[in-house]
Amino acid sequence: MNRRDAIKNSLLASGLWIGSDVKDTHLFWTKPILKKKIRHAVCQWTYSFMSIDELCEFSKDIGIEAIDLVKPEDWPTVQKHGLDVSMCSGAEIGLTKGWNDKQYHATLIDNYLKYMPLMAEAGYTNLICFSGNRGNISDETGLNNCVEGLSKILPLAKKLNIVLHMEILNSKVDHKDYMCDHVLWGVELCKRLNSDNFKLLFDIYHVQVMEGDIIRKIKEYAQYFGHYHTAGVPGRNELDKHQELYYPAIMDTIVQSGFTGYVAQEFIPKFKDIEARKQSLRDAIYLCDV
Repeated sequence: MNRRDAIKNSLLASGLWIGSDVKDTHLFWTKPILKKKIRHAVCQWTYSFMSIDELCEFSKDIGIEAIDLVKPEDWPTVQKHGLDVSMCSGAEIGLTKGWNDKQYHATLIDNYLKYMPLMAEAGYTNLICFSGNRGNISDETGLNNCVEGLSKILPLAKKLNIVLHMEILNSKVDHKDYMCDHVLWGVELCKRLNSDNFKLLFDIYHVQVMEGDIIRKIKEYAQYFGHYHTAGVPGRNELDKHQELYYPAIMDTIVQSGFTGYVAQEFIPKFKDIEARKQSLRDAIYLCDV
C-alpha cells in the first residue's frame, strides 16, 4: 500500500474523508469536537520518529492533552506547548530490575526519593515503576519485597501528592519472566500497600495478551487503576479492524467507572510514511473519544 492509499483508507475508515483525492502534500480531513470524557495522551517513545516539539505541536492540534512517559529533560518542551506530562519516567532502572528484588532496593529508593521533588516542582503527579522479572523469586516473595521497598518511598509520595503506577506487562510475548503480568497480582500488591499513592497502570494491550476479559476487569477492579495504555492486539499496532479489541466499548467502560485520569495511546504505527503514522494517531484519538 502506498502513502496516498494508506491515508485515504484511514480517512475513509474513520469517517473523516471529505475530499475526492489525497494529494501528496495535503490532507483533507475534518477536525471533530472531542467530548472530553476521555483525557487523551500519547506515549513519546512510540512517536519518537518526531521531535518532542513536533509531537507536542501535532498532539495539541488533534486534541491530545498530554505526553506520556516523558523524562525530565523534555519537560520544558512539553510545558512550552501548554501540554501536561501524563506519566513521568526516568526514576526506574529498567523493566527487568524492579521492586520485587531486594538487591535493587537501595538504588531504586535513592532514585525515586531524588526524582519525586523534581516532579512536585514541575507540577506533575504520575510516576511509573516496574515489578522486575521473576528470576528465582516466587510471586509471594516478590509481593513482600515490593511492599518492603515501596513502603519506604510512599510517605514522600503522599507528602508531594504523587501517585506511583506499576505497569502490568505481558510475559507471554513481549516481556518474558516479568512478574506483574496478571491483574490480580497487581491488585493484591495495591491491597497490601493500602495507599492512595499507589495504583496500577492498566495496559490494555498487555492484559489482553496475557489474560483477556478486559471490560469485566475494569468494572471489578477500577479503583486500583490509575492510568491506561492502548494498542491493538495482536501486533501492538493501530486500533483498527485488523485487531481484536473493540476500543469504543472499553473506553465507555472506563468512563462509566468514574475514571478521570489519562488514557495514553501506546501503539506502534505500522506505516512507514510519517503522514500515515500521524493519521493513525488521529484515528485512535477519535475512536477512543466516546
